[in-house]
Amino acid sequence: MLYTSTRDKSIRVTASQAIAQGISEEGGLFVPVELPQFSIDKISSMVSMSYIDRAKTVLKEFLTDFTDEELDYCVEGAYSAEKFSSPKIAPTVNISGNKNILELWHGPTCAFKDMALQLLPYLMTVSAKKTADGKTIVILVATSGDTGKAALEGFKNVEHTKILVFYPVDGVSPMQKLQMTTQEGENVAVCAINGNFDDAQSAVKSIFTNAEIKSQLAEKNMMFSSANSINWGRLVPQIVYYFSTYCDMLDMGKIKAGEEINVVVPTGNFGNILAGYYAKQMGLPIKTLICASNSNNVLTDFLKTGTYDKNRDFYTTTSPSMDILISSNLERLLYHMSGENDTLVADLMSKLSTGGKYTVSSELLEKIQKTFDAGYTSEESVDSTIKAHFDNYKYLCDTHTAVAVKVYDDYVKSTGDDIPTVIDSTASPYKFSASVLSAVMDGKSPELDEFEMVDELNNVTGVDVPKPLASLKDKEIRFSDVCNKEDMSRMVFKLLDL
Repeated sequence: MLYTSTRDKSIRVTASQAIAQGISEEGGLFVPVELPQFSIDKISSMVSMSYIDRAKTVLKEFLTDFTDEELDYCVEGAYSAEKFSSPKIAPTVNISGNKNILELWHGPTCAFKDMALQLLPYLMTVSAKKTADGKTIVILVATSGDTGKAALEGFKNVEHTKILVFYPVDGVSPMQKLQMTTQEGENVAVCAINGNFDDAQSAVKSIFTNAEIKSQLAEKNMMFSSANSINWGRLVPQIVYYFSTYCDMLDMGKIKAGEEINVVVPTGNFGNILAGYYAKQMGLPIKTLICASNSNNVLTDFLKTGTYDKNRDFYTTTSPSMDILISSNLERLLYHMSGENDTLVADLMSKLSTGGKYTVSSELLEKIQKTFDAGYTSEESVDSTIKAHFDNYKYLCDTHTAVAVKVYDDYVKSTGDDIPTVIDSTASPYKFSASVLSAVMDGKSPELDEFEMVDELNNVTGVDVPKPLASLKDKEIRFSDVCNKEDMSRMVFKLLDL
């Protein structure tokens, strides 16, 4: 299995090169040259497997320069029982009828990013030994809330790595901020920026491709890599849980082998739903991938009209991990859907960079719409969805999951397409206690601090508080730096003590 770049398809690198490097030299994203194919018989044979064995079955098709022993080391280390609160790792829960929730938040930071970021440090360590000549890898991360903590937790004290995380100062929940600023580890650093996630992400990409900065790092025997989903090593583990949930649906008797399902994903950076697209292209029977957006509905507009336009109002919502206007992984979809037209992709990304918008052809849009549908929802509807689902089913979902649930309900009403469906649940409700408590109590929640909110939500709902969040209460704040987006490169050198 070799990988190429979305902006230069003459490039060929191994999996370990793609993972260690993170992003291609000219700014493109690494993608597989071809996708492995899974028959229904092969998928059915995975039903009796543990999540670890399902992961090995999928990942070995992509990581062909990893030995069996290296893959075992990575997967078994990532998904060990002490790290995940559910023995199924990512359990599928039936809510009612054909509506099922894929819970991706049972890891150490209580967000779906753990599914990839518990594995990525292992993949990175093995890849670096193969390709990086003993260099220290500097992991540079922009986060809208969940990636930051999950990456910090995954990479803390990993040898020959340093990790620097930048987050929007007013763009994460109090619990997300506390998770990052109290992070333990000798090789970690965290800094807030005056700006939003897109500002942080754009600055990180600029730093990655800055020849002068890379040269200065090389003099210190260091190199950059990424833990954001622009890194293939972040994306490939997410393909696994779509195969796993299909196997769980078979095991639960909700579907028969070969029967199609729909998948609904709350997404801002397009990585989570793109992993579902890869699974579909590999043979997993997915009919439609439904992209769910909050008020920052740039992806919904694109999937409906073919025009991607980031020149719009930016909203700070109760689902902050989706408060994104530049969806990096859409580039990968455009590459595949356009027949691997790297010239077109480079042109579209240039237009996005210079003018903030681009429009694809009607033929390309029509092709995309055969696989994807999309919808968005308001803040008020998020609150009412959380309350309705708790009142009707005693199922408590966080704000991001509620976006997906509401978009799915609207989709069924408008299309009548109510085949068995999996909705991605991306975070524990306790990561957004104030918003969830207010929704459950119909806006009548009392004025409390963050941990009083957690206790009150537990009192009102009876839903267990995840131990990793409860343990934050008495942790010391370690990081309080704030910088402007223009100063991020200088802050990188400061945090690295260079």
